[in-house]
Amino acid sequence: MRKYFRGGIAAVTGALIATTIVLTPTASAAAKQDPDTQKLAGALATQKVTWEECTFPGVDPATVTKFKTVKGLACATVQVPRDWHNPADGNTIGIRVSKTETAYKGTSRQGIALVNPGGPGGSGLPWGAAMALRAPVLAGQYDFIGFDPRGVGLSTPLTCSYTVPNSTDENVLNKAKVDGCLENPLTQFITTEQTTYDMDFIRVLLGEKKMSYIGYSYGTWLGTWYAATFPSKAHRFLLDSAVDASQSTLENTWDLQPRTRDRQFQEALLPFMARSDAKYGQGTDPMEIRRNWEKAGGTREFVGQLFVAWFVLPAMYDTSQYHVAASAVASVIDAAADGTSTEKVEQIVAKMLTIPGLTDENKAFIAKAKNNALAAIAKKERVTVKTTTAAAEVETWDASFEAIRCQDGQWNQNLHYWKYWVADLTVNAPFIAPFMSTPLCAYWPAKTSMPKPDKKTFPRLLIAQSELDAATAYEGGLATSKALPNAKMISVDNEGSHGLFPYNTDCVDDPIVAYFQTGITPRKQYTGCQALPLPNEDKTFEVGGKLTNGKVKIKMITPAVKEANKIVKDLLSGSSTAAADESGMPANL
Repeated sequence: MRKYFRGGIAAVTGALIATTIVLTPTASAAAKQDPDTQKLAGALATQKVTWEECTFPGVDPATVTKFKTVKGLACATVQVPRDWHNPADGNTIGIRVSKTETAYKGTSRQGIALVNPGGPGGSGLPWGAAMALRAPVLAGQYDFIGFDPRGVGLSTPLTCSYTVPNSTDENVLNKAKVDGCLENPLTQFITTEQTTYDMDFIRVLLGEKKMSYIGYSYGTWLGTWYAATFPSKAHRFLLDSAVDASQSTLENTWDLQPRTRDRQFQEALLPFMARSDAKYGQGTDPMEIRRNWEKAGGTREFVGQLFVAWFVLPAMYDTSQYHVAASAVASVIDAAADGTSTEKVEQIVAKMLTIPGLTDENKAFIAKAKNNALAAIAKKERVTVKTTTAAAEVETWDASFEAIRCQDGQWNQNLHYWKYWVADLTVNAPFIAPFMSTPLCAYWPAKTSMPKPDKKTFPRLLIAQSELDAATAYEGGLATSKALPNAKMISVDNEGSHGLFPYNTDCVDDPIVAYFQTGITPRKQYTGCQALPLPNEDKTFEVGGKLTNGKVKIKMITPAVKEANKIVKDLLSGSSTAAADESGMPANL
């Protein structure tokens, strides 16, 4: 996303497949009648909503100042049933909501549009004001509504605690963490299904017959779930950077994610560096840059992991940061081999700051990322010290991300499957593989499953997807476009950013704006658009696959990725041989 701040899936994680437990209404029942949240809520439907000035924790003050220029911006906490399947039990939780009043009064007003930035677990409270600023034409017809989903931010949060076991076994640690969270009585109610009911109740409290929606990343899963559950209440829906909603679980979306990160690194970032040898000093061959990156330790070294986590991965969500990411890769390659992790970070960042072309915004981003990297080193050192003691420790953590993705449909719980899944990544996605481990969802029982859209009632909607999206794979968005009735898809060739609208090209934005204004979708199911140039470049370069008939034809493991994987394999084989020669025995024993 190119203005104000980014949304997107929260972290690098794992993936899976499995059976489902269905607690939602069946498709046939949903086709007959949507759930009536006003009736279900009982007395809560008559609550007095007290609007007040908004606060946005975690958003920088300059951006908050911009938000407060939006007409009618106000916030309130509304009470909703903790369990929409049993609202009469009397338990409630608070949902923090922001509203704007930018829509012109009269027949041109289209109503409200809720916005979700993704996660799961991302704070959506600022996104009413943010969208009003990002899309001023639509703000003249829509009052944008932001909200923190249940379990998140200023809504009733989900925090979990567990006693850290005196063990280094990953399975023991993960199971203890999950078991501790399942002891929290709130956990089972932090699901996408429950949030869709909250969304519809927000519509009720605001006195609207229908609602529109813009969702990014995980927000596309949330939007699909709402549209399948409340189809008669869905007006205009945009799914931007879509997860694979053709599945009944989020497992496949995370299964693709590690591979898409490797793909964008090799197909887009390294060629970008190679086109600017004068700036980065790493030569003009992307494969040679990759070879030197791996020789320097790549992500197998802790410092390499830090610079990928804090400098490279953010650029995979927002390609306007490519210059910073390329500077980080070049500086890691050129770094001295010795020194402590802290010394290496200081040295590499100092080298980054000498690379020409950095803006003040880039430098501020580098300074923040440097502090995060140094904090990660300090935390790692503290953990190392703690593992030498036997004292039991209670750890508390924000669990909304894991609770939502794990409880929205059953993930594979065969631990042998995950062992081989991680092993496969070391071969087929070696750039990101060191970050990967068995996900907590492998130990977590599901609570519900995505309802199947009814072809007769499911609303017409739009999907926007970039070719090299590293968080929600293009393949997943394509699968969603085929699975959802009446869905139309806009593909952006040669683009890697996660979250597109507004993209600031007519090809991408015009059909989206026209749809929100009139309800008319493109005539063809697939519309192909070209990406904007990357930073400091004046044209768009062809990378990855090929745009054909509005869709991008691309392989998950492209020829370039396959060649890069062989480079890593050969280097590791050489290291093993050298180790065997020095020790007199095979390195793997």
